[in-house]
Amino acid sequence: MATLDIIFLNEISKLSSNAERWNPYPWYKEMRNHHPVFYDEGQRVWNVFRYDDVKRVLSDFTTFSSERKRSLIPVPVQDNGINLAFSDPPVHRKRRGLLAKAFTPRSLESWKPRIQAVADMLIDKIASEDTSKPIDMMKDFAVPIPVTIIADLLGVPNQDWAKIKEWSDILFMPHHAEGIEETTKLKGQTMQTFAEYLLPLVQHKRKNPQNDILSDLTQAEYDGERLKDEEIVYTGIGLLGAGNETTTTWLTNAFYSFIDEEVYPKLREDPSLIPGAAEEVLRYRFTASMDRTVTEDTDTFGPPMKKGDIIIAWISSANRDEDHFTNADQFDITRKNSRDHLTFGNGEHFCLGAPLARLETQIALSSFIRKFRSIRFTPDFRAEEHLLKHGFTLTSLPIMIEQS
Repeated sequence: MATLDIIFLNEISKLSSNAERWNPYPWYKEMRNHHPVFYDEGQRVWNVFRYDDVKRVLSDFTTFSSERKRSLIPVPVQDNGINLAFSDPPVHRKRRGLLAKAFTPRSLESWKPRIQAVADMLIDKIASEDTSKPIDMMKDFAVPIPVTIIADLLGVPNQDWAKIKEWSDILFMPHHAEGIEETTKLKGQTMQTFAEYLLPLVQHKRKNPQNDILSDLTQAEYDGERLKDEEIVYTGIGLLGAGNETTTTWLTNAFYSFIDEEVYPKLREDPSLIPGAAEEVLRYRFTASMDRTVTEDTDTFGPPMKKGDIIIAWISSANRDEDHFTNADQFDITRKNSRDHLTFGNGEHFCLGAPLARLETQIALSSFIRKFRSIRFTPDFRAEEHLLKHGFTLTSLPIMIEQS
């Protein structure tokens, strides 16, 4: 397993309390307005916060490379031959091609009935329970949909989704200087357990290929050779993890925002607003950052940067940039350019799973809103009390619902 020198975002932002991490937007604005290009001495990294600068870092792979020896990515890195997150074109383009066909909108069209069936099953289960008591929107709805679908898509038994989710949560746990040795050890152990689970499945599919991504990978060639079992295993871990974590957070943040911003009745009245509202959630409330390596001495952003320097693109700050989004600090479900957000990245590294995540989210939200008349927070709910330790995402979302 390759090891990276870890970059700690919290050491740069100094957002130490749960309340600050749940509402980092004042700090983003301060940095955009007064320190848009900032070098942090402690973490030895450059930082950019404005929309145009972040977009440039994400898309200009000749100047800002994905090949790096230091990173803030919390998942242990595997030298598996088809790693997408740490490669650039033309190598990246070739590797991506091995996976891309499974995630095109046309390929995903056949998955609509399956996604709908999973959403309906969960909604029926929620509706059958005592609605005078709160439900956990995350555990009961936002978690099982994406992890079940990505497991199906890869050809992994979906009855194992709870294990997959548990392992993914550990691998995507945020790094923090406090307890870093224990966290790193836990991630390594979990990666090994995950790999041991997938290996016999991959070996079986090599002999008995089916209509799924893991089977496709056993038959695919890269650089004139078939992929090794280990390469497929670690690719599968990456897809299973990323394929459920992002969508779970998106759905959870959507329900939080729809209640907090009091737009749920409008969406119920006019379901055509749901796709735009979902994109606005990614723009308005989704924490994301990405790092790159500077490939040559440059003054692209003003200050001189040296070859080998690391630069962090603060995507969540870019999504609140007033120069690109009018009234950026307002949640607007009718915003015309919500889809300009950079949450899925930009350029060659635009998220491979974005079409799947969008399909899952729109089906899930539309189905839920059609079924339930209203939703509200439980009386004692405080978001900062439900935050992931050292993180920016919720671990639960207790709400009250009212059926149609």
